[in-house]
Amino acid sequence: MDDEARYEAVRSRDERFDGVFFTGVLTTGIYCRPSCPAVTPKRGNVRFFPSAAAAQRAGLRACRRCRPDAVPGSAEWNARADLTGRAMRMIADGVVDREGVEGLARRLGYSARQIHRRLTADLGAGPVALARAQRTHTARVLLQTTALPVTEIAFASGFASVRQFNDTIREAHACTPRELRARGRARAATRPRGAAEEAAGGGGVELRLAHRGPYAAAEVFGFLQRRAVPGVEEATGEAGARTYRRTLALPHGHGVAEVRERADEAGGGPGGGSGGGWLPCRLHLTDLRDLTTAVQRMRRLFDLDADPYAVADRLGRDPLLGPLVHRLPGLRSPGASDPHEAAVRAVLGQQVTVGAARTLTAALVAAYGKPLPAPDGSLTHLFPDPGTLAGAPLDELRMPGARRRAVRAVAAALADGVLVLDPGADRDEAERALLDLPGVGPWTAGYIRMRALGDPDVFLTGDAGVRHGLERIGARAPDAGRWRPWRSYALHHLWNATLTPPPAETGTGTENTEKR
Repeated sequence: MDDEARYEAVRSRDERFDGVFFTGVLTTGIYCRPSCPAVTPKRGNVRFFPSAAAAQRAGLRACRRCRPDAVPGSAEWNARADLTGRAMRMIADGVVDREGVEGLARRLGYSARQIHRRLTADLGAGPVALARAQRTHTARVLLQTTALPVTEIAFASGFASVRQFNDTIREAHACTPRELRARGRARAATRPRGAAEEAAGGGGVELRLAHRGPYAAAEVFGFLQRRAVPGVEEATGEAGARTYRRTLALPHGHGVAEVRERADEAGGGPGGGSGGGWLPCRLHLTDLRDLTTAVQRMRRLFDLDADPYAVADRLGRDPLLGPLVHRLPGLRSPGASDPHEAAVRAVLGQQVTVGAARTLTAALVAAYGKPLPAPDGSLTHLFPDPGTLAGAPLDELRMPGARRRAVRAVAAALADGVLVLDPGADRDEAERALLDLPGVGPWTAGYIRMRALGDPDVFLTGDAGVRHGLERIGARAPDAGRWRPWRSYALHHLWNATLTPPPAETGTGTENTEKR
């Protein structure tokens, strides 16, 4: 887009571009999302920014009306596999807050200077400014959703000092932290709460996880419910009002995340209308420094930063796949809250049904998972870490010895750093490393790439469900080339076109014989 096209998007209050770019109004000193309901500023008074951090760096504060810091992330960083895309995913996961810019550079394999230069060219701000903008958003959430003392919030948000915290809040929001808290409480008092939110009760940090465009919540929650592993996950309630809960192993402690399905959002349909919406979320964390990381992991799991408009534009024009896309707008490609867990579960799911994979995984969790200090409903464990599984006999699992060896090989590669699946991992290198492991073939490597690494362009040609879906619409595997770069979404449409439940975690039938 050029600036004139961006201005037209602002004039029409087009929600499709929220998070894609930000509008700075020079005469008022604020920056907004494109869909801000305020009076459209004159073209000469507007400047466009590729990130909220760039707008803040230019001395602008966040609009109090549209809250541009709360928009979904740009889907571009999920699709891009270059340095900028990898760096953005790692910054969102809190790497800069935990390890500094040098830690980010070490993980990416570039110098800090190179990373700063590339991010500044693409986003108008370097890694420090981008992390600072993210800390500011985290601080606002804590100020407006918890009763924690301001001093505790400052350090929980990742700031090095209370003074730095106070100065940053004033710059970003033109008010003190206490004024920002009072404003949030006043807004919450006037906001109607749905029945699900009222029933959820108190405690924890209450959030709204924003998404753009339509969201096929029924299919996403159904996908997760069919695969929920007892002990680490649970999904309760009826379609349209389900609650998904799971445990999270986080850098500073552990947590329990709860996300609720919404069927009452304006625009009709579970999870939201055509203009975008949000999913209610509550996080119970042992250490609030993990808030940013926990939020990003749930956003990846529910694929909330996707751009359904771009996906529908490409896939909806296909004569064979198009009818499926138009019948189910906003279908997402669920990711993973823990890429290590996703990798192990993919190996366990080879050649077996979804139900059998759940049973195997539940036995693994019961035998090797770390128990929570106290059960939280049916949630009792954290998923076993790779170091534990690398040396485990796995005799409790009723499966072939070759698959036990494959689980141990994947776990050992993760524990030793031979296989890297963090948010900034190079997807091609990760797939090559997976294929070098015994018992891992193309289906498993591709499934891990799609779920653990969030790749939007994976197509599992040998998957039985995919073959059935292709047959149903009269397509062949080579037709998938037309669906780039959104083949992961096409794959989910094909799975949903088959008989329920779609066989999303069954292998090709030859997976375990490829490598022993």
